[in-house]
Amino acid sequence: MTLGIVGGTGLYKFDGLDIQEERAVETPFGVPSAPLVRGLHAGKEIWFLARHGAGHAKLPHEVNYRANVFALKQVGVTHAIGVSAVGSLREEIAPGDLTIPAQYFDWTRGRREATFFGNGVAAHVSTAEPTCAELTKRVVDAAASIGTKIRTGTTYACVEGPRLGTRAESFFLRGPAGCDVVGMTNVPEAFLMREAQIAYCTVAIATDWDCWRDDPSTHVTVADVIARYGASLATAVAVMRQAIATQDFSFDCPSRHALEMALLTPDAALTPAQRSWIDVLRT
Repeated sequence: MTLGIVGGTGLYKFDGLDIQEERAVETPFGVPSAPLVRGLHAGKEIWFLARHGAGHAKLPHEVNYRANVFALKQVGVTHAIGVSAVGSLREEIAPGDLTIPAQYFDWTRGRREATFFGNGVAAHVSTAEPTCAELTKRVVDAAASIGTKIRTGTTYACVEGPRLGTRAESFFLRGPAGCDVVGMTNVPEAFLMREAQIAYCTVAIATDWDCWRDDPSTHVTVADVIARYGASLATAVAVMRQAIATQDFSFDCPSRHALEMALLTPDAALTPAQRSWIDVLRT
């Protein structure tokens, strides 16, 4: 069992990692955002990938999520923790707070390559519970041990971006859609992790109140996000370091068996090329 870290905005390297190698990986789905970095922390092997590439070169809609997730699975990652900046849609989730979403609402308009399957390979994975409850618990326990609170049970709305949202959209997402935070990157990442049988959760850092509040001075701007983000990102990284050092990530869970009843195409109907990448996902 191997842990992967997917770094989001501001997290382009994992400081303190004893780097063993950087590996440029090619996948059947293209090239990931950046080379994968393998290192040791607290004596445990970790793979790190910068979601947006070095220096935040890729906007959310430009990220090759399939290549990122497949590359992690290809090097042996079985459990993955993401880090993401989000806007808060709830008064009780203040800028600087951390939350691990349990649910996702896809508002990306279907423009992103969202599945490994198709083109002759049929599968339908269950995403009723799209994140790993056990992985979430272990991260939350690690956070509590260093005095950091992480809210759980929230719903993350993923929007297309790269523009920031309108007030009408913000009211819809926090109202009829029932969402608690809004971001641009966790879909299709979370669902591809499930297709790859990787146990997944993300530590979401609230940077703002989006734009639903009446006071215009609280509406999200990039300048405000960057100004508030550094301290919270340091806290999130400290939580991950503590989790790596103190938690066991060798556990089994339903995420690790997501394809057992999901793949409809029989092996005999697969081409050698299809079988090669499906076998990676099934490991």
